[in-house]
Amino acid sequence: MNGVVLRGLAQNNIVRQYRRMVNKNAPFGSVLADTMAIAHFYDGSWSVAEFRKTGPIEIHPAAHVLHYGSECFEGFKAYRHPDGSINIFRMEKHLARMQQSARLLVLPAPDPLQLQQMIMTLIDLVRNIVPEAPGALYIRPLLIGTMANIGAAATPSTEASLIILASPVWDYFTVGMNPLKILVEEHIQRCAQHLGIAKTGGNYAAAMGPTLVARREYDVDQVLFCPDGNVQETGAANFILLRKGRLLTRSLDNSFLHGVTRDSLLVLASDMGYSVEERVFGIQEMLEWVQTGEAALAGTAAVLAGVGTLVHGGRKYKVGTGEVGVETRRLRSALVAVQQGEASDTHHWLTRL
Repeated sequence: MNGVVLRGLAQNNIVRQYRRMVNKNAPFGSVLADTMAIAHFYDGSWSVAEFRKTGPIEIHPAAHVLHYGSECFEGFKAYRHPDGSINIFRMEKHLARMQQSARLLVLPAPDPLQLQQMIMTLIDLVRNIVPEAPGALYIRPLLIGTMANIGAAATPSTEASLIILASPVWDYFTVGMNPLKILVEEHIQRCAQHLGIAKTGGNYAAAMGPTLVARREYDVDQVLFCPDGNVQETGAANFILLRKGRLLTRSLDNSFLHGVTRDSLLVLASDMGYSVEERVFGIQEMLEWVQTGEAALAGTAAVLAGVGTLVHGGRKYKVGTGEVGVETRRLRSALVAVQQGEASDTHHWLTRL
């Protein structure tokens, strides 16, 4: 990157405004730092990054993203450690996945070094608002196609904008870890099979309708998509089965998102002596497993959230005791300890600012 442009970054004002608006009970991602980063791709190259006040951006009504959904994003966290340092969790893994999403959606891929520098500069500019544990600073890079052409349904966007937002977030389980209730859906899948691996808004939009219907009709929290009877993922998280000494999850393919939290949990589980299995498995095996075992959802926001009930075929199946299980709590605590600097980062997952 050739340089940066800074606008309106009176740090003391940022801190004062942040302290006025801070609300530890605010919904995840609803509070934004006052500064964002932005760069543009046109004429075959990326512009110098600009850091300016978080707010509306100007976009042409014929922009490719508005008509043909050419966008992808990422989401990860930076943590304030006990020594006051700020540490980004698995940034390289997330940025590699964003490059992959951009390629799948035929968008101009961000320059890896520029993207990393934009993220680190933005975090440094707003470091005073990074919450202490168990809070964190959530980072959201967003890539959108901006070519103005409403006839380009079969033509990729040759112009793009890269925007990075930062959001202070607090403990996801402010009222304790309550077990989730999940509907098992075996007739539809979350998204287009070849794009499941991409982190793009269209996939989340595709899951929203079935999820809202399930909440209304079955009073559940999420939908577990199991196309053709094979367990896959929920609308926003990977699915894991646990019991003492064992972990089972769906093997990776292009039909669902390869979660970074999922990967981290599997690595730690292996370190902790679990037998880790990644393979295709069906609904019946899952229902048999949860009679005495545990189920959980893995994702950036909650890390690992326990499932207490599965709903399938009009019946409710209690998962283990119906509460968040011991193994779920143990594995989540192990990962959170690394993220928050309370355990050794033996896999070099943290980038220190």
